[in-house]
Amino acid sequence: MAIILLMFLAVALAPWSHGLSQTLNDPSSLVFTSTKFDYHGGPLLSGPRGINIYLIWYGAFYKKDRIPITDFFASFSPMAPIPHRQNPTVATWWNTIKLYKDKAGKPVSSTVKLVKQLGDIGYSLGKNIKRAQIASYIKNKIEKKTLPLDPNGIYLVLTSEDVLVERFCMGSCGFHGSLRVSSGRRVVYAQVGDPLRQCPGLCAWPYAIPAYGPPGQVLVAPNGVGTDGMVMNIATILAGAATNPFKNGYFQGDALAPLEAVTACPGIFGAGAYPGYPGNLMVDKMTKASYNAYGAGGRKFLLPAIWDPLRLICKVVA
Repeated sequence: MAIILLMFLAVALAPWSHGLSQTLNDPSSLVFTSTKFDYHGGPLLSGPRGINIYLIWYGAFYKKDRIPITDFFASFSPMAPIPHRQNPTVATWWNTIKLYKDKAGKPVSSTVKLVKQLGDIGYSLGKNIKRAQIASYIKNKIEKKTLPLDPNGIYLVLTSEDVLVERFCMGSCGFHGSLRVSSGRRVVYAQVGDPLRQCPGLCAWPYAIPAYGPPGQVLVAPNGVGTDGMVMNIATILAGAATNPFKNGYFQGDALAPLEAVTACPGIFGAGAYPGYPGNLMVDKMTKASYNAYGAGGRKFLLPAIWDPLRLICKVVA
């Protein structure tokens, strides 16, 4: 089970605990000095038709928060309605993930598609949830055929700001794992929470004052602090789930608490990043919001750096 590390710890500890240092010949990236970010021989999410997302809105979400997230998923398509000359894009960011290949040489799926959404405004699991309950929740929906069985899909549960999930804000901003359904097939599931009320300084940095580490400047969020925190963490989860879906793909360290494609590059969003500073970002002239990628309809997002398996650097979207 892969874990999204807390943003504040990533920023405060990255250069020392994760072996990151700046590279002189590529100021837009940071070098990951460890040689242990290995491929462990397992399958990736590499289906030719893309990675299908089955999204469950668990709890109360406002429309203003849902739309930016669905726009984020729409932005992976090469046909996404992005205004001319708005670069880089969400699809550009995903290009680095497509560099990851399995033992047969098949790359991670070239796109991500939101194919179905469900709502659970009645909090059927309550408001204090264990991770194991989320796995059972997804399994139940597949076996009752509320959701289809899709071995190349990700079943993503987004929990609202009033829902407490085991380990959320206490070492994790979300997680992904896998489960076996009655047919014997394994599927990937994930959870990301809205950090607005519980831990914005942990899971929505740099759009909130960090709980620990160098204070730095709080940036303006283009879509709202909680929503943009979720987008950053969804992006992190997607990258990890695609490249390490069953704990035997690409990762460094312990398989139960691995550093994955994005968590190997903590706290890095733009050129020149260092602890407490996310790097050089674009700024909207009207709203003063900071971002580094465009999405569908010209929407603006902040996406984390990805470990480039070919260049062996943490690559920011550019």
